[in-house]
Amino acid sequence: MIQFDNPVLIAVAPVMAIGFTGLALWARIQRVRHARRWSTDLERAARRVGRLTPLALGLGAFAAGIALAGPRWGRRTVRTESKALDLVLAIDISSSMLAEDVTPSRLGRAQREARRLVHDLAGDRLGLIAFAGQSFILSPLTIDGGALQLLIDGLDPDVATAGGTELGAALRQGRDLLQGGSEVADRVLVVFTDGETHDTLSDVVSAAERLRRDGVRLILVGQGGVIPTTIPLRTPEGEFLEYQRTEEGTPVATSRRDDVLTQVADAAHGALVPATLGDQAGAVRELVRAFKRSPQATTTVTDRPLRAWLPALVGVVLLLAQTLTRRSGALAGLALGLASATAQPARAQWGRNPGDAAWRSGAFRAAAQQYLTQVRRGEGGDTAWFNLGTAALAVGDTALTGEALRRAAASLDPDIRFRALYNAGLLALRRATWDSAGREQHLAAARERYREALLLQPDDAAAKWNLELAIRRSSGSGGGGGEAPQPS
Repeated sequence: MIQFDNPVLIAVAPVMAIGFTGLALWARIQRVRHARRWSTDLERAARRVGRLTPLALGLGAFAAGIALAGPRWGRRTVRTESKALDLVLAIDISSSMLAEDVTPSRLGRAQREARRLVHDLAGDRLGLIAFAGQSFILSPLTIDGGALQLLIDGLDPDVATAGGTELGAALRQGRDLLQGGSEVADRVLVVFTDGETHDTLSDVVSAAERLRRDGVRLILVGQGGVIPTTIPLRTPEGEFLEYQRTEEGTPVATSRRDDVLTQVADAAHGALVPATLGDQAGAVRELVRAFKRSPQATTTVTDRPLRAWLPALVGVVLLLAQTLTRRSGALAGLALGLASATAQPARAQWGRNPGDAAWRSGAFRAAAQQYLTQVRRGEGGDTAWFNLGTAALAVGDTALTGEALRRAAASLDPDIRFRALYNAGLLALRRATWDSAGREQHLAAARERYREALLLQPDDAAAKWNLELAIRRSSGSGGGGGEAPQPS
């Protein structure tokens, strides 16, 4: 059964057909009338030419109207071949992960980095495990990244049925889940945790050694700080209640256990992503890039796909046939009118961005104001934040630049993250030039931003040059920074 995206336009199609047919008939009558004034022979020749033109233009206009209505029917099956990796995410949801020594909390940061990783590894087979006092599987290996992100968003210590942290159980369950994957592809277990565990260290190390023997690659992603901190308890709305306390009533203190994380990573011959690294998801993505992937076939079935191209093609063929068989261009205006009527919705849909127009004209301050208006309205997403930061950088508004680029650097899009980190590094280089008192602090920030950017695009020559420049300047050398990328 045929369905239409815009059923109202079905009634417009006959009106378009009648209108264009009438215009074509009127043009033909006028042409014959003018020919009659010259001679009878010219009149007969004019009558012989273009007899089917009104019909062709009418049918073309009708086909264009049907195309604009958006017809859908049938079923489309697409089979794609790709190479996929088997990877399981294990996220610590114990109460210590509620500590807020990182923004917004240890668990909040782990969720954010896990969502980025799921986005960056689209097409790979991913699974999800949550663990606290015991470990449980939330999702087997799947290519449905959207479902995984929803599960990650819902993680909370209240989900756990037992308190404490059993890191060894999570390692064993991750190994068991990966055993059901492909025997050709590498198997990877990525664990987000602060390293605090209530099972014995020997038990955790034994589970890590078992991973190594079974060929499972372990990547530990550290969370939290090394300085002991308290654990706030909050309402679902985020309102502070109190700090978590022991049975004796003293506040519970928690800190990241680098000693445990290091021993576990060494036992599994795995990797440890530092908690101090800004883009942990990017670091994990770079680690798994070289791992072996297995070929897989994916079949996607779409019910009632859009078939607007078919009537549009009929209309174009009719117009081309009319144009190529005409001896004169008397009706070229009608053809152009039909093309304009068909293209008008596209221009309305893809309107020009006033901020982009101001940027291209060199009015950087006006562009920054336009982008600021967009982000205040919630329009444009991460791209608008990046454009705002870049325009503010061009006019020298360092405070606005820093805030806008910080938001853009949290994007799920690796390209936007890279460009935001690059421009943030450039801002730090410029601040080092302006602020002699904080020179070393700004240069350190520039080095950190460019190192994070190079994790996303290791071959970018401009980022490499600016990183080297920041290193040289910190030792007293001079130079100038690279040019900032243009707004997206």
